[in-house]
Amino acid sequence: MNRHDSVEERTFAALPPARGRGFAETWWGRAWLAALEDGALDGEQVRTGRRLARAGAVGAVSVRPGRVTAVVQDRDHTQHRADVLLDRLSDDQWDRLLDLAVERAGHVAALLDREMPPHLVEDAESAGIDLLPGLGDLEAQCDCDAWDHCGHTAAVCYQVARLLDQDPFVLLLLRGRAEQSLLDDLQARGSAARSEAEPLRTEGGGVDAAEAYAAGNILPPLPAVPELPPEPGVPPSLDTDAPPPAGVEPAALEILAARTAAAAHLLLAEALGEGAERRAPTARLTVGQDAVRLAEGALDVPGTVDRPGEAVLGRLATGSERSRAELAAAVRAWRHGGVAALSVLEEEWAVEGEAFARARAALDSAWEEDDRPVLRARGNRWTVVGTACQLRLGRDGRWWPYREEGGRWMPAGDAAHDPATALAGARPDSEEALS
Repeated sequence: MNRHDSVEERTFAALPPARGRGFAETWWGRAWLAALEDGALDGEQVRTGRRLARAGAVGAVSVRPGRVTAVVQDRDHTQHRADVLLDRLSDDQWDRLLDLAVERAGHVAALLDREMPPHLVEDAESAGIDLLPGLGDLEAQCDCDAWDHCGHTAAVCYQVARLLDQDPFVLLLLRGRAEQSLLDDLQARGSAARSEAEPLRTEGGGVDAAEAYAAGNILPPLPAVPELPPEPGVPPSLDTDAPPPAGVEPAALEILAARTAAAAHLLLAEALGEGAERRAPTARLTVGQDAVRLAEGALDVPGTVDRPGEAVLGRLATGSERSRAELAAAVRAWRHGGVAALSVLEEEWAVEGEAFARARAALDSAWEEDDRPVLRARGNRWTVVGTACQLRLGRDGRWWPYREEGGRWMPAGDAAHDPATALAGARPDSEEALS
């Protein structure tokens, strides 16, 4: 018998219906629901449970070590006792977990603020202790005689997610320890740890750095550098039964999430690359540049003319003071070279002095005299006479190919230091037009 088994039970009054809101707002609440949704064999039963919980069909919830119990009223008004079981931690596992908790003062402070510190969960996992349930860890028992999760046990799980959002000690009770018992144990361990640290204190009451360093075990070892995932993570689906709140557009949020995942993947790739510590920080995007970046994601939304990204594109065009055609051209430029390519598309500048001399020399040496195209210059733009092709010079000295399409000059390829190479990218079959 676990030495902490006595008086460890809490009962929570039935919660009101959850219409118009999600069930889990914290990362640990979402992890609880992931264990249910990923582990249940019948997805339809999970959806039924979500509807029951959303309608307020779950009664008072009783939580004790290893078990959650509630009465759930079905749609036909019949009532069923539903239990969800989760393995308790052993005394040895609790001892190791509490030792980890007192190593970092922030762990206890976070728990007292009713938050689950992610580092505590990660440290516990490294020590072989699973605080949060994983795939198949939530066992179902219901008097409706279902052999796996039914709508009733799923409804209880959704209701528990709401309780976990409010108080992570509910999870710790399920794993075997009540809040007061847990806090008393943490306080005792913290006092013992402070007593052991006394020999390191100097006369002034501080800790001598040399002694502290020599003592070791002051800080946990740094984790290994993560490997770069092969592609950005998949953002969560916002396709739920609940209508979105006023002013919230799910399609726009999905685009933002997808672009954020792509940007995070790129930042990680740059951080893991050689010499990352010596690179200068990237300048922040302007509102107009960021609108183009987001529009690229909106154009990637699959579908027809009625695709969800269309409304987002319209707002991005208006907000960045561009027409839809101008925004499409800007997105094409962005795909060829980001901020630099966008500047070449939208800026016309006078090439003078040394910059003009270098440009002229590059054009003269790019072709043999007999093969040199006839170019008409205007600012940093050289149009090939008699064709629908153009070269644009960027401020960094690279040349960008452009092609005339429907009366508008459009980016036609990537930049090159050699103008002849760049001009080859302006051939009509090198790229499809964006819609």
